[in-house]
Amino acid sequence: MWKKIQTQFKKQKGRLNVVKKMIELGIRVDENGKLYVGDTEINDTAIARAVGVDRRVIRSTTKQILENPELREIFTRIRPVGASLVDVAKFLNYSVLVIKSDPHKPGVIASVTSVLAKHNLVVRQALADDPDLVPEPCLTLVVDGKIPAKAVDEIRSLPLVKSLTILK
Repeated sequence: MWKKIQTQFKKQKGRLNVVKKMIELGIRVDENGKLYVGDTEINDTAIARAVGVDRRVIRSTTKQILENPELREIFTRIRPVGASLVDVAKFLNYSVLVIKSDPHKPGVIASVTSVLAKHNLVVRQALADDPDLVPEPCLTLVVDGKIPAKAVDEIRSLPLVKSLTILK
């Protein structure tokens, strides 16, 4: 998907940045060019400020999206995935694991969650970056409770895991 987007906006850096923000926040465009996060309409000025462009760039970006059948299909259907628990984990007595691995190899989530399950740990949330949209994709797991050192060592020793960071 990202390659198609880059091709469409290759000479329009401001519009490309708008599209990145739309993907990051799950912002969709309706048939009239209005922007929404979920069912909440977002005004052009707010997005323009967040991206650092003129609000007219927002309008031209949505127009370009709606004129392209492939992008239209994507951006009229995209939705936000929900609230991330990462920044509030410590207040909920959760632990956060950030795992880097080869995102194109299967089994990363399965192998890590198998270790956690073996230690009777419950995954509250799993967030995986799309390798086509994020330069250094990570798997972030929010886990109920404190993760024992033995489980951390087992996860670090998994062949698919390049690095493991525990956020405080």
